[in-house]
Amino acid sequence: MCGIAGIFNIDGRPVSINVLKRMTDIVSHRGPDGEGFWTNSFVGFGHRRLAIIDLSPLGHQPMQTSDGSCVITYNGEIYNFQNLRVELEAKGYSFHSRTDTEVLLYAYREWGEACVHRLNGMFAFAIWDARRNCVVLARDRYGIKPLYYHFDGSTLLFASEIKSILQHPDVDVRVDAAALSEYFSFQNIFSDRTLFDGIRLLPAAHTLSFTLGDAASARARRYWDYSFCEERGVAEGDYVEELRRLFVEAVNRQLVSDVEVGSYLSGGIDSGAVTSVAAKSNRDFKTFTAGFDLSSASGLELGFDERNKAEFLSNRYKTEHYEVVLKAGDMERVMPRLVWHLEDLRVGQSYPNYYVARLASRFVKVVLSGAGGDELFAGYPWRYYRAIVNDDPETYLNKYYRYWQRLIPDDRRDAFFTPLGVGDDKGAAPYDTFRSVMNGTPFEIRGPEDYVNRSLYFEIKTFLHGLLVVEDKLSMAHSVETRVPFLDNELVDFAMRVPVRYKLKNLSEVARLNENEPGAKPERYFNQTGDGKLVLRKALEVYVPATYAAGAKQGFSAPDASWFKGESIEYIRGLLFNRRALLYDFVDRDTAQALMNEHFSGAQNRRLLIWSLLCFEWWCRIFLEGDAATGAVHLK
Repeated sequence: MCGIAGIFNIDGRPVSINVLKRMTDIVSHRGPDGEGFWTNSFVGFGHRRLAIIDLSPLGHQPMQTSDGSCVITYNGEIYNFQNLRVELEAKGYSFHSRTDTEVLLYAYREWGEACVHRLNGMFAFAIWDARRNCVVLARDRYGIKPLYYHFDGSTLLFASEIKSILQHPDVDVRVDAAALSEYFSFQNIFSDRTLFDGIRLLPAAHTLSFTLGDAASARARRYWDYSFCEERGVAEGDYVEELRRLFVEAVNRQLVSDVEVGSYLSGGIDSGAVTSVAAKSNRDFKTFTAGFDLSSASGLELGFDERNKAEFLSNRYKTEHYEVVLKAGDMERVMPRLVWHLEDLRVGQSYPNYYVARLASRFVKVVLSGAGGDELFAGYPWRYYRAIVNDDPETYLNKYYRYWQRLIPDDRRDAFFTPLGVGDDKGAAPYDTFRSVMNGTPFEIRGPEDYVNRSLYFEIKTFLHGLLVVEDKLSMAHSVETRVPFLDNELVDFAMRVPVRYKLKNLSEVARLNENEPGAKPERYFNQTGDGKLVLRKALEVYVPATYAAGAKQGFSAPDASWFKGESIEYIRGLLFNRRALLYDFVDRDTAQALMNEHFSGAQNRRLLIWSLLCFEWWCRIFLEGDAATGAVHLK
């Protein structure tokens, strides 16, 4: 796990080693164990190393093939690298290290860009191929590891984080109005845009190549996509048995490391099962939980603190367990540094992730996460209500689009944005972007199950992807690598074949639930139906106590709805009701403040919007007003 950066002047101009060094220095948190540089006049690669496999100098990057024809800078872990190494050795290749980096380099040397089809892991890498005079960028199937790039027609810049690209003197910081529109519609960005105009995020499961001397050579390819296609004639028990086998293999595969591995542990089935399997091979296995002070919480928020459940599971698995307890003031004090690390604003109120990663970093370099199980196995049954009562696909798309407008619906957009927030280049409207994701792969609609599978496709491509981007930034802020066993290739391929009827109960039961009823919440839906990821619960119940395996889905959330109209209200007012607040260049002051007042009065729950406004205000202060490259003036 590392930080990578690079410059490719396709017009042949020499690369500045000083700029390249600044690009890597700014992400030293991603790789405190070493740095490396390689240049060949017009192309240069930089690397910051977080040593996980083969801690010796032989793992130093950038790394070259023995004949110098290929050079790689790489961030990630290839879990099947040992099998690939055996295959490549049979073809005559020799290896000088025990790293997955060297295996990946020679896999490209042998199979070219097609090597990505053989990789089971998380990765973002760049390769200079002297045989083709080109630079190839690649990102893993699921988008676990980010890779950003900027191309102005003559220079390609790429990096693990945007702040590296901002080190180049030719890059100015301007707001991408189309991305801003997506963010304040979905609390996410579904396209490849970022809030930084001209800086794109390479989509998951894509390669992108640029050739020396040819400005028009940029060529992007999608090499894989999710395909939910149900098998027929297989008994539920067979699915349960196979799922259990694949899950254990995935966890054990991701335990490969030359440094200590731990796990996040909540009170849920996913992280509990991951911890159960992982702890079997390590008697001193460490687990980490974030809890919340609930003294000012109310209603359903009183169930947000899962420390008691995590402690019970830790005792059962005999782990060495650590906790951090968060209060309202913890959000306030971390916001500037949090946003500087996030830079590419995405889903969720993510400051608890920052704190639990900081806790883990005191003990381990690698942590396992339970992310992905819900999206693969239908863990959000209350969402699928709209997927099964439709007259036609258009009705479904329109209803699902309205649901995913988590912040500002279309009928309030004109009032919410200023002319600067709309911008000259309006780009794709949020609905067009939403539809392009939904239609990213062919779906035959024959019944309710097909609507559910389309929902799973959409949510794993957008919601889960956003969570993965956030998790990467906030774990690497503390030099911690997060691994995601549920996103193992074999496990994902299997999950997409499992019929909906084994993931959810009778779909008509879900349809009877009225999501718009006041006070309706996921826990209430679950308590009425006992629904969601049924086959996964059955497969994992041997690792997690029955009461936990059958429990309701609980998100990783703080009681912010209460804090935002109580203990944190003065902080929010001080930032967002300030006459000099910078976000109001892009967002209408009266409209935004009226929406926030609805939350303060208790008329509406606007916690997601308030969080997003806070993040965007800090984003403006750091990247527009301050030193755009470092934001150091705000990080005291």
